[in-house]
Amino acid sequence: MSEITLSDVERTLKSMAATALRNEKYFSDLDAAAGDADFGVSLASGFRVIDNDWDELDKSSIGALLLKASMIITSNTGGCSGPIWGTAFMRAGALSREKGSLSLEEIDSMLAAAIEGIQKRGGAELGDKTLLDALAPVKDVVSSYVGKDGVPPGEILKEATAAANEAIEKTRDWVARRGRQSFTGDRSIGTPDPGIVAVATMLNDLCEEFGVGAE
Repeated sequence: MSEITLSDVERTLKSMAATALRNEKYFSDLDAAAGDADFGVSLASGFRVIDNDWDELDKSSIGALLLKASMIITSNTGGCSGPIWGTAFMRAGALSREKGSLSLEEIDSMLAAAIEGIQKRGGAELGDKTLLDALAPVKDVVSSYVGKDGVPPGEILKEATAAANEAIEKTRDWVARRGRQSFTGDRSIGTPDPGIVAVATMLNDLCEEFGVGAE
């Protein structure tokens, strides 16, 4: 697999910000079904600062950019989303300091670190019906291609996106055990978790950004 460049990471972060802003109401509406209806607003508030301050962000390396994004999201995203998403970016950024490109193995390690950080920060585990239940299968896809040569990055992204999309339906009838939705108990059954939907939506938009047809 060819390496992921700093330019690719910049496009990815810009795309994620655009997704968060474009879906602010949609993500909040999802949260209203079994939460406090502010997830979309909270997520957009952090990514809006990234979008507004884009020209001033440190893009000297992948790690510098991700660590700055972590600081912005942690400081500007309300509720539990700020610490959770900020920790994910911080853990990924810490493993990519001074790097101008990334191998698939390095991306796999960054995803593992982000997942571990989220678990420690929020106390969630797989099966609790949180964004971890989308991120874990995405990492599984990436891990399955580590060490394999000649696989286009777009194909890996396409398969990872399909895994995140599947997580939405797979977890729909689960009882939420972490986050605001967990306070509603059985009311969370039958409603998609907004964090899982956000991860999948961002990946679908990344497929469009990079010209990959999502499944």
